[in-house]
Amino acid sequence: MTPLSLSPLNAQVCRVLTVQGEHVGNLKLIGASWKFKAVGYDAQGDILPGGGPLTDRHNMTFSTLDVCEINARLTV
Repeated sequence: MTPLSLSPLNAQVCRVLTVQGEHVGNLKLIGASWKFKAVGYDAQGDILPGGGPLTDRHNMTFSTLDVCEINARLTV
């Protein structure tokens, strides 16, 4: 998988995007941890919570929004 970038939506949510701009998940601040929520899309463009190319990383947690750590752990 190509490197990922973060796009903040608000103080508690960041979109996780591929280099091509594909939305593959969100990081949500839950308590003191950032939890990755994978997303995918079906053929009609409807969102599939927990789906997509990073479904096996769904619910992975991070202590900070360190893009290097996020890439290292999500793109292996």
